[in-house]
Amino acid sequence: MSQEFLPDDNLDVSAALEEDRPNDDSAAVSEQEVVLLTVVGSPKGVRETILTLYRLGFAEVGDWSPLQRAANPKQVMSVLIRRKRSTDGTQPRKSGR
Repeated sequence: MSQEFLPDDNLDVSAALEEDRPNDDSAAVSEQEVVLLTVVGSPKGVRETILTLYRLGFAEVGDWSPLQRAANPKQVMSVLIRRKRSTDGTQPRKSGR
């Protein structure tokens, strides 16, 4: 099973996310709220949910991670990382996969 989305046991989730962006200004990053969305289900169900969220203008299809195996062998999952605007008015960096 892919361990791509599991943070190191010694780090909390936000610290794990910070490690992925070593060139960011740490002050601006600390003011951003990070939200992880995970869709888990059948491959068809996950793809349909991602497309529905795209049609609603919630997120681009390409912003979601590739489908990964979930704990249940018949299920997959995909993750989206959203960063809210910081309070100082600067734009957050676009989330990657």
